[in-house]
Order: sequence, then C-alpha cells, then structure tokens
Amino acid sequence: MADLVFFSGTMDCGKSTLALQLDHNHAARGRKGIIFSRHDRAGASTISSRLGLRADAVEVTEGFDFHAYVVHLLSAGGKVDYLICDEANFYDAEQVDQLARVVDELSIDVFTFGITTDFRTKLFPGSQRLIELADRVEILQVEALCWCGARATHNARTVGGVMVVEGAQVVVGDIAVSESEVGYEVLCRRHHRRRLTAAAARTSVLSPDVLPFEEQRP
Repeated sequence: MADLVFFSGTMDCGKSTLALQLDHNHAARGRKGIIFSRHDRAGASTISSRLGLRADAVEVTEGFDFHAYVVHLLSAGGKVDYLICDEANFYDAEQVDQLARVVDELSIDVFTFGITTDFRTKLFPGSQRLIELADRVEILQVEALCWCGARATHNARTVGGVMVVEGAQVVVGDIAVSESEVGYEVLCRRHHRRRLTAAAARTSVLSPDVLPFEEQRP
C-alpha cells in the first residue's frame, strides 16, 4: 500500500536534509524516484539543505499537474516508485489532491516536506490540504531553537531585523541574511507574540511581564 506522508516543522529543522536522505535511502535499494521543489532558497529546479547538500529537482510551477506528469512518464515506459516533494507548503490545494491521486490510483509513495504556517501563523493552503489528506503527518524531531534557547514553533519574517506581520504570504528568503534584507527567523510562541527577534532583543532591555492591575484608590 502506498502512502501520502507529510513531514512538517519550522524553518531550520532539517526538512530538506531529510528529503535528500530519504531519496538516497530509497535509491540505494533500487527504487526510482523523482524530486520536486518550489521556491527553493538556492533557485529554481533545485532542492538544497543548509548543511550544503543539494540535488536537481523538477520545479513545481503554477498550474503544474503531478498526476499528469507521472502518468506521462509511466506511459513512455518509465519507472516511478516514489515522489519526494519539498517546499510542499507552496503547492496549491489542487496539486495536493493530485498527489493523493498518484498514491491512490498509481500506488506510488509520495513524501512531502514543508512548514505548516506562514509568518502570520496562518496555514499555507498546501499544508492545510496535506493535513486534511495525508495518511500520516510527521512532526520532525530535530527541534529548531528560538534565540532564547526555547523550542522554536513559529516562523517570523523580518526586514532590517524587525519582525513584520503584513505582506504577501510567499516571499522567498532565508534565515542567513543581512539585517537589511527580507529574511526569516524561527521564534518560540512567546517571542513571536511579542515580535521580539534576536536583533530586537540585543537592543532592548528584557523585563518580565506584569499583570495589568489598576491603580488602587483609597
């Protein structure tokens, strides 16, 4: 039985590294797979890991049809045992439905990788549909850390080191950028709510929250 699996986590938790490792493991057993990606930090038609690993990939563009693509390869005599789909959060809901068809109708395993929510803590359409359809949702166990050392649970977009909460849902960037660029940072929920990035923390004096007691009058 083939499966549709969604591996999810924040930025910097090793999703692309795992995708490349999974492809290596299956290929080493003689299985034939195809790697897909979209909006990779290293550019089009590429899957890259922050550890320095990378491989060629099929770029998933708007309107790309996974089911039709695989059927065409099979009809031409090709062999396909599994799909590796990185940056799946950037796929649209219809494309996730196509991946489910590949699993159910063609008996091909599909392994997808992506973050669940955007910088506003809103679900990406692709991630939402994967959660709805996947046979399994796996939360990656390699925990990314907030600047404070707590487990990072949220992705923040920054401009000049300052967290922003408005703008287009998809703006390609990375966590290793200069503070003058649009970038991303992983934060714990506490500091995401406070919009307190590493850069902001360096320039501010942290103080514990106080309860908003009203002034007592005699």
